[in-house]
This record gives sequence, structure tokens and C-alpha cells, in this order.
Amino acid sequence: MAGGRVVRQPSGHLVFYGGHGRRVLATDPDGHPLHECEWETDATGRARLMRARVCLDWGQWVGLKPEGLVNHTALDLSKKPGWERLRADDLRQMAAQAMQVPLEEMQFFYGDDDLIVDTRGQATIRHKRDALYVLEGGTFQRARFMSCLGAMRWARIDFLPVVELFQSLLPGTGNAMFELIRGLYDDQNEGQPHPIPLRYRGIPTYPSEAAYRLFSGFFVPQATRGGDPFPIFMDLRCSHEVTWLPVSDPPRRHFDPAHHLCVTIKGGIVQKVTVADDPTGVPFVNVGRNEFAPCERSVEVRGALLLKDCEKRTEIPVDPSWGISSSGERDSSPDRLRTYPLSWRALFGGPLPQVTASQAFSAVLLYPDDGTEIEEAPSQPFVADHLQDVVEQQPGLASHLARAGRVMIHNFDAAVTTCIPLNSPREYTILYHRPDFAQKQAQILWNRFAQANRLDWAKRVTFLPAEAYQKPTYEQQYDVIYEWVPYSYFDQSVKFHEIARATACALQSGGLAFVVGPRAMREPLQAQRLRLLQAEAVETLSSFRTLQAILPHARLKAGLTLFHAAKV
Repeated sequence: MAGGRVVRQPSGHLVFYGGHGRRVLATDPDGHPLHECEWETDATGRARLMRARVCLDWGQWVGLKPEGLVNHTALDLSKKPGWERLRADDLRQMAAQAMQVPLEEMQFFYGDDDLIVDTRGQATIRHKRDALYVLEGGTFQRARFMSCLGAMRWARIDFLPVVELFQSLLPGTGNAMFELIRGLYDDQNEGQPHPIPLRYRGIPTYPSEAAYRLFSGFFVPQATRGGDPFPIFMDLRCSHEVTWLPVSDPPRRHFDPAHHLCVTIKGGIVQKVTVADDPTGVPFVNVGRNEFAPCERSVEVRGALLLKDCEKRTEIPVDPSWGISSSGERDSSPDRLRTYPLSWRALFGGPLPQVTASQAFSAVLLYPDDGTEIEEAPSQPFVADHLQDVVEQQPGLASHLARAGRVMIHNFDAAVTTCIPLNSPREYTILYHRPDFAQKQAQILWNRFAQANRLDWAKRVTFLPAEAYQKPTYEQQYDVIYEWVPYSYFDQSVKFHEIARATACALQSGGLAFVVGPRAMREPLQAQRLRLLQAEAVETLSSFRTLQAILPHARLKAGLTLFHAAKV
């Protein structure tokens, strides 16, 4: 490239720089792309990141657009005495008090051009976020909004960002994005006597153990007041007090196209292996000090990569260029890995779901950023999360549900685990329509049971494909039923009566049913002598309002309603 240069790092990884001096491409030692950046230079000669894309372990590309998501909030200040004298700093102070965040955070994220008061007393607040997209075919021409993070200063990285809608992230997105962040950070600190210390910043922050682990892979946490930085980080009020400096050896990825895998190595030790054509959709991890391997999938190095999936063993040759150390080989061979009486696959009573590798890895919930109606599966967690909150707030309902012995969950494919509390063993029959989400929910559920040492309870959980098992399942009786009416039935009123009749017949006397469907479901439910305890429009639930705070144009299917019903 004209005026560019190429740097080979000690690990063998390659970084390509354009004539402007900025990173445009990073690859593994064999030239497999890790991330790409597109820059422009403004009139003052300053570089600005226009967009970037990162390659995930399993080959999917994710795109980044700085300030790709911009929301505007309008306020009428004309009736506030002295509004004519209000300036940007006054708006920052008001917003800081309203949001209960430090004033310096408002000053950090909101420039004067983001806080405007016009001559009529109308204030406009602009909130900028960087947007992440699923790139179908690897290009921005077919980009689908996935998630967002606090707007970064990509030309001069000076903080660690808050990621919102983190449950929508495709597997591996966090590590790939931090690989990019760390790369740009290193470029910008090259030749400096001391690297810039970073802090976790956002309005608000969302401290979590997962975020701490992710950050710690690339940066070293330090508590400014001394002591263990983890509890300080986990305190919402104090997360910003932890400073982060670069680790000497961050994770490095190596792709092996011949075996369709990606190996992540840190300090000469294999951290994880992702097999791109594996329909399980779960990486193999080095358990290290953590004795738990999600879904019983672990990796060891004993002359070769030894991939363990329950009882199955697969050996993959080690490429010397990966740089696995002899000590790393010893450290990746745990002798205390637990064994379990049943695997996550045992949760399926019928045949295992037929899922491709791409479907397995892609089973996340995506929300449009343009006002397009939210699809059926991504709508389900709003109801499940709301019901979870209601149970916690209403002791009577919690007591009723705790006494339930048999529960049926039908067509809540993307929110099954939220409907299953780990407070008591009970029988769950789960009818699913989406194999990819059913598989992922079964895996999450198995992990929860295993970590809680409750796998004996898992023996009473059965996932069944609705197409083959719906009729015999409804011929049995249940204490609680979760029922989601398919969107494809919303214009077929005859289906409402069929569903109401089947639900009423399958519900024990004194049982509870949570039915989600169109407003028109009210009459069919009442016609079956089910007592309606409550009916709530899903768009009014706080769980959905939380999404709208990020995506103001988010829109559910018209008339979507949650009915609480009891059989007398």
C-alpha cells in the first residue's frame, strides 16, 4: 500500500498501517484477517475511524460504526424561570442529578454540541453510541443491528466502554472487539514513556464478573486505594476508581482452516478452541483454576490439542507457530475435571434438534434500530423477565408457583431458562418450535443445574419438538402453563379458541396459566371459564421500556398482551 508499512509482532501476528499511520488490517501469522479499520482525515488533519469490522472465532464478521446510533431527547424548558441563561453546563448538572451519575461523567460524554437550548426554550440532548452489526456476507451492505457501546474516542482510546444489549452479542464478539481496542491502544501508546491508564466509564456502568474477566484478559486492574480491585469494580458507584493498564501478553488468536478451528492463546497457554463447523456452538475451554467446563467441553494440550466433549475425545495437531509453551502444556491438563451423570443432550426427550453450526452460533436475540417490528423470539424475554420480577414482588404468587409440581412451557423458545427457577425440583415439559434456540436454552439450563450441583433436578426437564409432541403433551395435566401464541396465528381467530380450549383442558384445577397473544385472546380464555387475574399490554412492561431507553423506536407486534389466568 502507498506509504504504508507492515509490522510483524513477536507472536508472528501481522499489522498493516496505511499512509496516514493508522492500523488498517491485523492478521494472524498465516494471514487470516482478525480486524480491519477504515479511517478518514478531516480538514484539520486529524484521523477519524469511519468503520471497522472484526472476524469472530467461527468466521462470522461483526461491524462497528462509530456514533452509528444517535438518539435525541427533547425537553421544554420555556416554563423554567431563567431558562434564557441556561447553558450546556447547566444541562449537564441537571442530567447528572436526574440520572444520579457524577457530573464529570456528563462532561466526559456530552460535548457542547450535544446539549442545545434554542431561542424558544426547547432543549435537545443528543446521546451518541457506537453501533455493532452482524455483517451478513461479511459486508456492511447487509448489516443488521446487534448491540451498542459507549461512544469511543477511537483515534485516542482513553476509557473502557459499557456494552449495552450484551445478551444480543454473537459468541466471541467481546474478545474480538477488545482485540481491536487493545491493538489501537498499543498503536497510540507506542513510544510513550507510560501508557494511558484506562477506566470503565458509561452512563451508567454495568459492572459484572463477565466484564471484569474480559477486561482482565487485555488489561491489568489496579485499585487506586489499594486492595483487591474486584469488589471495587463490582460496586456501581466505584467501578470508575479501578484503573486498567496493558497486560504484557494479551490473548492471541490463530486460525487453522484445515481443521476449521480458532485457537486462543495467552502466555503460551491455550485458553479456548472454537470449531467453526461444530453444530454444538460452544467452544472448548481450558478450565484452569475453574473446575467447571460449560457443557462439559474442555481442551487440554498433551502433544496435541485434546478436545473433550462429554465422553467424546478428538485430537488436533498443534502448529508450532502457535507458540504453546511447555509450561502451558502442563497448565492445560487439569486432573480434577468433574464428570456428570448426564449431559445437556439428555434434556431432549425426543430426537436432538437438527441445527447447523451457523445457526447454533447465531442463536442470539436481535432488535432492529429503525422501528421495524421486533420478531417473535426476541419479544419473549420481555414477558419472562417481567414474570420473574412479579414473582419476586408478590409473595402469594411466589408461594403458589413454588408448590407447582408439573409445569408446561410452550413456544417460549428464547426465554425458557427464565421460566425455570432453581428453588425446587419439579417436572418441566418444554414444547419448542425453534431448534437453535431450544438447543441454546438447554445448554444454559444444564450449565445452571451443574454449577448449582442440581443435575438430579435436570432429569425431570424434557425438551420436545412441538410438531411431533404437542397433542400428547396437552392430554396431560399441569399446575402451571406458559403459553405463547405464535404470531402466525394472530389473524386466525379460530386458533384463539383452540389454544384457549387446549390450555384450559391441560390446566389442573387451581392452576395458573400465563398466556401471551393478541388482545382478542381475552374472550376465548373467559369462554373456557378461566378467571382472568390480569391483562397487560407487553409494550407497557418495564422490561420493554428498558429496551426503548436504548432503542426509542423499538416496536412490538400490535396488541401483544400478557394474560394471567387461573382455573377455578
